[in-house]
Amino acid sequence: MADVYNRVFLHLIWATYDRLPKLTLEVRELACRKIIAEATELRCPVQAIAGIEDHLHVVVRFATTVSIAELVKQMKGASARLINQEFPSLGFKWQGTYGVVPVGTSSLPRVLAYVANQEEHHREKSLSMALEYCMEPPQSPLSQSAQADLSSLAANSFDGENHAI
Repeated sequence: MADVYNRVFLHLIWATYDRLPKLTLEVRELACRKIIAEATELRCPVQAIAGIEDHLHVVVRFATTVSIAELVKQMKGASARLINQEFPSLGFKWQGTYGVVPVGTSSLPRVLAYVANQEEHHREKSLSMALEYCMEPPQSPLSQSAQADLSSLAANSFDGENHAI
């Protein structure tokens, strides 16, 4: 198959089971390395990855040859298996759900910076709720600012650049 022009970026987020703070720095680094390896194998190169003790954010350039569900299944499954091999007493597992938001090319630098600065955002409580959801919010709709953030990210999925096909 010939190469396909593709500028599809996804921001993925998922948490530890019950949001337990099991992602120590050592565990997080191990998980990140494995997630990067799995994404690379599926031709979805990681653009940014970071998190805190109870969740991770991953931005990938999404391949046209894999489904979102398969990508997330591979990244979560392989990383959980490796964490449990290396830290058997941890009893590690990810939650069953995840969040995914498409990221437009004009929004990409902002999202990459947000992911890279996860610890600072959580420490200073300067969070973007639209970029923190990893499951449907319970019965309450997103705040207007979070809805605006999501609309902006989605609207910028095509940034108006003229690309020949």
